[in-house]
Amino acid sequence: MELNELYQKALAFEFLTAEEGIFLFENAPLADLMLVANELRKKQVPHGKVTWQIDRNVNTTNVCIANCKFCNFYRIPGHAEAYITSIDEYKVKIEETFKYGGDQLLLQGGHHPELGLQFYVDLFSELKSLYPTLKLHTLGPPEVAHITKLEKSTHHEVLKALKAAGMDSLPGAGAEILTDRVRRLISKGKCGAQEWLDIMAEAHQLDITTSATMMFGHVETLQERFEHLIKIREVQSRKPAHAKGFLAFIPWTFQDADTLLAKIRGVQNLTTAEEYIRMIALSRIMLPNIKNIQASWLTVGREVAQLCLNGGANDFGSIMIEENVVSAAGAPHRFTYKTIQESIRDAGFEPQLRNQQYEWRELPADIQEQIVNY
Repeated sequence: MELNELYQKALAFEFLTAEEGIFLFENAPLADLMLVANELRKKQVPHGKVTWQIDRNVNTTNVCIANCKFCNFYRIPGHAEAYITSIDEYKVKIEETFKYGGDQLLLQGGHHPELGLQFYVDLFSELKSLYPTLKLHTLGPPEVAHITKLEKSTHHEVLKALKAAGMDSLPGAGAEILTDRVRRLISKGKCGAQEWLDIMAEAHQLDITTSATMMFGHVETLQERFEHLIKIREVQSRKPAHAKGFLAFIPWTFQDADTLLAKIRGVQNLTTAEEYIRMIALSRIMLPNIKNIQASWLTVGREVAQLCLNGGANDFGSIMIEENVVSAAGAPHRFTYKTIQESIRDAGFEPQLRNQQYEWRELPADIQEQIVNY
C-alpha cells in the first residue's frame, strides 16, 4: 500500500477497508493524518465553526443486571444504594437544566429487571406533558434490547412506542467495541454486536436520529477497532433517504479507575494523546458518510480535545451539567458554558451552541453558570 494513494482515496470520500485504515494508523505521520482529516472536515462542515451543547445526563435508575466490567455506577437489584429517579427529582433537575441554558436530558439507566416498556412510555409522556419544550435523548440499543426481551416484543414495536411517547433521539450508548469477542469479555450481559446494529438500523427506518460511539483502549485489538468503524459505516449507508441516521460519531477512551476490568484482569487504559488524535482523524477518514465527529474532552481532557479540532473533529460535545457513569470510573474533566467556549476559541475556532439535531441555538440571555468543582 502507498500512503499517498490512500490519502487521495480518503479525500475522494471513498470507503477504505479495515486493512487500509490499520495501515494508515500504523504508518502515516500524525501530521499527514490530521491534514487529510481536517480537509474532509472542511468539506463536510464548511461553516468552520465548532459546535457544542448544554444538556444533562440523568439516570432513570442505577439498578442493572448487565454486569459490565468497566462500570462502577450500577447496583444489583435489592442493593441498599439502588434507586429509581422520581418525578419530583426530575422536576428539580429539569428546571435546573433550563436555568443553566440546557434544552435536553440524556436519559439513561441500567438494565432493571422490572422496568418494562410501559414504565418508559409513562415516564417520557409525563416529562413531555410537564415540559413540552424539553428534548429527550434517551436510552440506547442495549436498553432497547433489554426492554424488547422483557416484553417478548420486537425492536420495531418498542422503538415505535418510545418515539410516540416522546423519544426525540437515540444515543449510541453501549457500543463499546462491536465484536462479540470483546463484548463477552467486558459487557456480557448486554446485547450482542449485531443486535446493537439492528436496533440502530430499525431506528433509522422509523426516522429516529441516532449517534454512534466507540469505547477503546481496553481488551480490543486494532483490527477490532476498524471492524467497528466499518460496521457503523455500513449501517449508515443503508439508512433511508429521509433519515438523518447517525448524526455524530463519538470515540472515547476506557476509564479504568477501580473497575473490575482493572482489578481482576489488570486492564489499564494506556491510550496516549497521539493515539487518541489518530483515532479521531481515522474516524473522519473511515466514516465519510457521518458528518459530525466529536472529541471526547470528558475522557481525554481539554488540551487533547483541542488538538483534535485540527484533526477531523468538529464538535466538542456537551458541558454535561450532570454525568455519573464515566465520572465514576475516573474521568475528572469539567466545563461550564463559559469555559467550553473559551477552549474552542483558544483552539482557533468559533464556538456555536447547538441542539441534538445539530441545529444552531442562541445562547439564552438569562443563562446562569453552574458551580463546577475542577
